[in-house]
Amino acid sequence: MCAIKGNAVAESENIVVETAEKIFSDLADAQTINRDKKGEWKAPLWQALAENGLPLSWVAEDCGGSGASLAEGFGVVSAAGRFAIAVPLAETMLAGWLLSQARIASPEGEMTVAPASPKDRIARNADGTLSGRARGVPFAKEAKHFAVLVSDTKGDSIALVDAKAARIESGVGLGGDASDTVTFTNASPVTIKRAPEGFDQNALMLMGGVVRSLQIAGALESMLDISVKYSNERVAFEKKISKFQAVQHNLARLAGESAAALAAATSAADTLANSTSFGDDAVFLEAVAAKIRCSEAAEKGGGIAHQVHGAIGFTIEHILHRYSLRALAWRDDFGSESYWAVELGKLVASRGADELWPLVASR
Repeated sequence: MCAIKGNAVAESENIVVETAEKIFSDLADAQTINRDKKGEWKAPLWQALAENGLPLSWVAEDCGGSGASLAEGFGVVSAAGRFAIAVPLAETMLAGWLLSQARIASPEGEMTVAPASPKDRIARNADGTLSGRARGVPFAKEAKHFAVLVSDTKGDSIALVDAKAARIESGVGLGGDASDTVTFTNASPVTIKRAPEGFDQNALMLMGGVVRSLQIAGALESMLDISVKYSNERVAFEKKISKFQAVQHNLARLAGESAAALAAATSAADTLANSTSFGDDAVFLEAVAAKIRCSEAAEKGGGIAHQVHGAIGFTIEHILHRYSLRALAWRDDFGSESYWAVELGKLVASRGADELWPLVASR
């Protein structure tokens, strides 16, 4: 049985993120990837990530992982968002984290999690097999294993399932990445164990929501950088478009959306990294608020970035769409902003008017 450990990285916390950023810079340049229509860039990138233990950052060393802290892993996810990484790095990290909750060792190779929506359920049958359908599972077609949260009359369990045991219907998300439907029909798991007390599907959705919020915030940072650079290069009416007041106003709005998303996402990540329970109302507030605000920023910020670029930003040859479309696609994973807005409203209503300000002020 593997142990659940905290931070196992001996040197500074930044070394994990620095390693990730170096790999992304060397092997995941957006322009190079955009020109590669065959996807030949994926194998070298994944090999480098695996060799450095990044996909299993949140898995303890005696479970086959790197034993990095939650904070370090969140830094890797944020960096992946800034590079709009189109491989299942965040999904494998999340799957490893989920398996670790039940002290299940993680296998090598790409993984993803199911369900990826708060409305889908996977059931555990009386004979121990799994049945159910999960929609919008990211990179399911590319995954070798699934980390699955399942439920029965006795509570929730966590299972490791070989991808060959499920039926996968291919789908494509808005960003062009796989977003598949996974169906389990009396599927036999490789391993299944009871989830720890207090851990449920809501906890998985909140963790997944924070991961997506960090990725969106990272993508918005890159969209801002790309837009500012372009505005200082593009000349119209004999001067750079960055000199026009309307463009300056738009860039200021984009900077505001990026800053708001980054603040919300990092605050939620910090709260989760320093919390011991997903049942805390403060954790719920931070995670849900981050997903709602980052999703809104993805829509507003993406539109502004494309407006600054004009027609060229809409072409497939330009790299802007790699960031804007993925940021928009990530809004729906692990609960959309409309879903979480309703859930947040329920929490506020249940606590009563007198408890709203103390809850907000506690953050």
